Amino acid sequence: MVNRETIKLAFQALAAHKLRSFLTLLGVIIGVASVIAVVSVIQGLNQYMTDQISQFGTTTFSVNKFSSGFKNFQDFLKENKRPNITMDDFEAITAGCVHCQYTGAVYGQGANLVKYKGFEAESVGVRGVSVNEPFMGEVMELSAGRHFSSADIDHGRNITILGGDTAERLFQGLDPIGKEINIDGGVYEVVGVAVKKGDSLLSSGQDAFVRLPITTFIRKYNVATRSVNIDVQAATDSDMSMAMEEVRTIMRNRHHLTFKDQDNFAFTTADALMDIWRGLTGNIFMVTVGLASIALVVGGIVIMNIMLVSVTERTREIGVRKALGARQRDILGQFLCESVVLSAIGGMLGIALGVLAAFLITKFTPLPMTVKLWAVGLAFTVASSVGLFFGIYPASRAARLDPVVALRAE
Repeated sequence: MVNRETIKLAFQALAAHKLRSFLTLLGVIIGVASVIAVVSVIQGLNQYMTDQISQFGTTTFSVNKFSSGFKNFQDFLKENKRPNITMDDFEAITAGCVHCQYTGAVYGQGANLVKYKGFEAESVGVRGVSVNEPFMGEVMELSAGRHFSSADIDHGRNITILGGDTAERLFQGLDPIGKEINIDGGVYEVVGVAVKKGDSLLSSGQDAFVRLPITTFIRKYNVATRSVNIDVQAATDSDMSMAMEEVRTIMRNRHHLTFKDQDNFAFTTADALMDIWRGLTGNIFMVTVGLASIALVVGGIVIMNIMLVSVTERTREIGVRKALGARQRDILGQFLCESVVLSAIGGMLGIALGVLAAFLITKFTPLPMTVKLWAVGLAFTVASSVGLFFGIYPASRAARLDPVVALRAE
């Protein structure tokens, strides 16, 4: 029967062999610390991605040639054969979708050279956008200047809006508004500068861009082999499904699909992006926690081995206790208590080490951290259970010792 005296004896026995006890704890400490660190980082990433994807908007979806994620390379090759989405598709959706509050279109051109007098900015993305695009989902705020107007789009004017990083690299603190820059050999007047967001975990270089009116982009670059991305925003959450059905009907009619044909285009929503992310991190979580659990099992085996050694070393002590009236369950409780206390201490040290590791990862890397109380409680419970499970055999062996034989032991 485990009582206060039994727990006291357990601590005394462990304190008598401090180094051995610590070495025994290492497996449990490493296992628990790994679980805490992995869970903290995964939870932090999930929260980060939720915040990022929520900026996409719960009433916003996009129409793309490709799906959000591919299961294999064959799926990519299959979708690559789909027809490109064109500006005619965009205009048809804009004109025919009743539940679509706003529509926007985007073309992209990567890794371009942008110049202003003696300054250059390399690897700058060039984007051709429609008039509503900056206001859909996460609004693109400007630190100076203005957005494109409908007249700018209609007339295909040679104007541009700079990303914050591009403006800094080209103008070195000067006011860019009204200046003319060179983009791939073309001259464009700067009419706006976007607020600089800074690099994030999954968005490195997101401020290195220039925007052109989409009609200007089409005139400048060959879009015959490109697919435009169409963004759609419904007025309310309840209009979202209706808007998607209307857009699907319009696209299927334009692509001459029959009732039996599958869609040859894809929708992307915030929920779809989160499902892909959860599927990815769920697999990573299971693998890493499984690997960390191996350390816990190894730690439990080490505890059992040390407790068996302890039973052998303390055979005479067990005989004396039995001769003085200790019952079998008292001996069982004593050694079980020592095993559980040993693993519980390892669990607490592992939790502290895991939280520290997660904090250091967040401090010195872009990875966020969120320590969940349920993870801490689960890790401590599992660590204690490991001690209980692997301590049963040594404790029962000690409890079954014959007191006469035990007293003869040297």
